[in-house]
Amino acid sequence: MNDRVPFASSGRDLGVLVGVDGSAHARLALHFAAVNALSSNTALTVVAVYRLPPMMYTGEPAILVTPEARAERDRAETVLDDARKYLRDYPGKVTFSSAEGSPTGVLTELSGRAQTVVVGSHGRGGFIGQLLGSVAAALPARSQCPTVVVPKHYQPEAGQGPELFAHTRDTGPVVAGIDLSERSRIVLLLAARQAELFAAPLQVLTAMPLLREWKYWYPELEEFETLTERRQSNLRASVEKEIAWLRQRQSRLEITADVELGTPGDLLEARTRAAQLTVVGTRGHGTMKSTLLGSVSRELLNRARGPVMVVPTERAAQ
Repeated sequence: MNDRVPFASSGRDLGVLVGVDGSAHARLALHFAAVNALSSNTALTVVAVYRLPPMMYTGEPAILVTPEARAERDRAETVLDDARKYLRDYPGKVTFSSAEGSPTGVLTELSGRAQTVVVGSHGRGGFIGQLLGSVAAALPARSQCPTVVVPKHYQPEAGQGPELFAHTRDTGPVVAGIDLSERSRIVLLLAARQAELFAAPLQVLTAMPLLREWKYWYPELEEFETLTERRQSNLRASVEKEIAWLRQRQSRLEITADVELGTPGDLLEARTRAAQLTVVGTRGHGTMKSTLLGSVSRELLNRARGPVMVVPTERAAQ
């Protein structure tokens, strides 16, 4: 792959795209998106999505003909008015728009013009789900750019006026979870870019499953401590090669790497408690692979205590 940071081209004119629905979770996502857009000196685009009741279409173009249909559009405009009030002192470029359709469908389509899309972990209406909201669960697997899911534990910056959206120096790191698959460098590049924006150190984490988990697949293995140490040492050497590659491109960034014993979901969830942002890919290999969204990514989104960025690694490599 080349060294260009994916999804940062000038053609992605929507910049940081955030979906709002008037919920408390969406307000947290709006703040994270505003801080991120301002830090990266890019546009902020705020979108409220509404759905027409069934059987309300009269032809081309569709016309709102019932009080219920008008109420849906008016609700979206109210949501945008609330966002305008919240961002009244925001010093960066921001645009507001509403769109008809499903929240996941609209944000997926618009993500092709965005550098990052941000949503809350839950919402109201079409955003509500079981563990994750329906949009937060579905969008990362379909998005055409990285998706950041902001959980309820996120704490907005303190301050008033423009200071509310200025990123204050936080001691927390940006964490990149990699599995040394061929797509890992895309995750590293995006995580390094975020660390640079946040003036934060970058921590790279690779999980090594416990030997008893290997024995499920390879029962002939004997549980020798030396075997675990040898495997961990080999993994650490591989990770250091990736870090050396990254340091050639980010020489001023403070980067550390860890290879830890345990399941990826558990280890990454623990890191989200102190991290400003945790970055993972949509797909991995081995136990990290699933049909649409990698099992580790999905588990992390359900359990994270801080914002998580999911990078569509297959799209980035195209």
